[in-house]
Amino acid sequence: MTASLKSDSHGQTMVLTISNPDHRNALGPDIYAAGVEALNVAESSPDVRSVVITGEGQHFCAGGNLQRLLDNRQQPHSVQAQSIEGLHNWVETIRSFPKPVVAAVEGACAGAGFSLALACDLIVAAHNSVFVMAYSNVGLSPDGGATWSLMRALPRATALELLMLGERISAERLQQLGVINRVSGEREALDQALALCERLNARAPNALASIKELANDAPTSPLHDQLGNERDHFVRCLHHANGGEGIAAFLDKRPARYR
Repeated sequence: MTASLKSDSHGQTMVLTISNPDHRNALGPDIYAAGVEALNVAESSPDVRSVVITGEGQHFCAGGNLQRLLDNRQQPHSVQAQSIEGLHNWVETIRSFPKPVVAAVEGACAGAGFSLALACDLIVAAHNSVFVMAYSNVGLSPDGGATWSLMRALPRATALELLMLGERISAERLQQLGVINRVSGEREALDQALALCERLNARAPNALASIKELANDAPTSPLHDQLGNERDHFVRCLHHANGGEGIAAFLDKRPARYR
């Protein structure tokens, strides 16, 4: 079966499903390119307010295809570098995408699959899912922004333990560490992710875009600069039609109808 990225809609949420079940949804260049294209289309679509990334069948994603990586050892270094650039382009697109992106994880979430989940804004994982930074287990170093994400999310020693030892870690433990947002029952991660997206979809899209942009900038912005950014976003949100609607709805004690 050819690896692909399937796309379908659930209300105002676009669901992207990694489909390579014969190889536990291992990733490849075609999936990276399709992911970037899907998000570029969704960014300009008023019908899409959030995105869920999940895997087909029993697993989220086992990472890279090891046979393909082995074959690439016989190719010029540029071949693998170009493939990783495709993954990194997708990761950067997820991070800069102005709408919420939620990972719905079942089963194995390993290597680049773990990196991909970490690139999303929120993670919902089944209680029996297993996460592993598997790179060092096969003599490789991480990609997909794994070091960037984990070093910001966790204490240094904890992040390096995950990265260096390549040991499995449960969804419950990652929730305790603040990496995962929700732990669901088995086969319920997608449903819970969609329910979470429904709550997000009911909020002002421009305000969520501002929050995501501010959150992305915060780790590297001096306080004075971040305060200025918060001021500018607040003023824009206040004078946006959704700002007026949100305040009026609160004062009128009715649900807001955001555009």
